[in-house]
Amino acid sequence: MQWEAEALVLAARPHGESSAIVDVFSREYGRFAGLVRGGNSRRLRPILQPGNMVVATWRARLSEHLGTMTVDAGRAHAAEAMADAKALAGLSALCALMQITPERQAYPRLYDTLMLVLGAMDDEAMWPVLLARYEMALLEEIGFGLDLSCCAATGVVDELEYVSPRSGRAVSRAAAQPYLDKMFVLPQFLLDPSADAGDDDVQKAMELTGHFLERRVYLPNGMKMPPARQRLLDILTR
Repeated sequence: MQWEAEALVLAARPHGESSAIVDVFSREYGRFAGLVRGGNSRRLRPILQPGNMVVATWRARLSEHLGTMTVDAGRAHAAEAMADAKALAGLSALCALMQITPERQAYPRLYDTLMLVLGAMDDEAMWPVLLARYEMALLEEIGFGLDLSCCAATGVVDELEYVSPRSGRAVSRAAAQPYLDKMFVLPQFLLDPSADAGDDDVQKAMELTGHFLERRVYLPNGMKMPPARQRLLDILTR
């Protein structure tokens, strides 16, 4: 079995003296791991930094094998973000979050959303907004999407300003009044792509998505939320 595709490097860990086990994510094949011979060498280590794009070729005698992988360098997003702590934390968070997707299952929508975020990394105001929308898409794609279509209590579709921490459904301003201390704020840019969004809005959006990622994905699988994501939240709150 063999495939070749443009892919995002998610993680790389040393294996033996000079090789590395590398996780990549491509539009056609989803998340795949493979053994890159020489992947821990001086030549390949910079290419295999999480966040970089590569052209990956994966080969295995049987589909269930780990397989070997060769890579050709693409855009080095990790090097470009190195001087910007906020961008580097965002890039690291993206790569870490993608590792909760099942292996060897294609998620073309997630890949396209990832490419939008990466393509906007030089726009300091835009990429955090896209990252928050990416987290919404991630929840939906893995089966835990939030329902923001109407109020969970009344069914109205206007003035949706809160989200129930239990159901993940939107709640209108009026219906939420008795429970404001228990509700998550629903940033309007998650409903309306044309709405303005600053760091405070992105922070509230990530608190919302983070709650459901942790409660519905990470904790049930005995995992912890990625530290890089918390670093990004810390930067947004400064």
